[in-house]
Amino acid sequence: MLNISRHPSHQAQKGSALLEGLIAVLIFSLGILALVGLQANSMRAVTDSKMRIDASNIAGQRIGEMWAKPENIDSFKESGTNIPELPGGKRTTTIEGDATSGYVVTVTVAWQVPGTDEQQTYTAVSQLISNPKP
Repeated sequence: MLNISRHPSHQAQKGSALLEGLIAVLIFSLGILALVGLQANSMRAVTDSKMRIDASNIAGQRIGEMWAKPENIDSFKESGTNIPELPGGKRTTTIEGDATSGYVVTVTVAWQVPGTDEQQTYTAVSQLISNPKP
């Protein structure tokens, strides 16, 4: 009868199951790390998108206020007004033109990207022309 424990091919394979297990754990760990990185990038993109949407809404609201009260248009000029909805948010509104030819309004919203020194801006430009009264 042949003794299997002393067979040379059996001796050469000792520990291969352990090595295969370690390689499988390594591949699994790399996959998990890749998913974590993907999730972090996804969260960053979602946060950036939300801040851009908020900035767009803030600028649009400001322009809407000017459309609603064109007689007080000069009172809407501002430089660096704090915006609490965005981190480090500032809003600047410039107005050019006059009542007869119309106004060109530029609203710029700037904010600080969380966790970085990067600053983002959103600019909306609108032309306000008053309708002549009959």
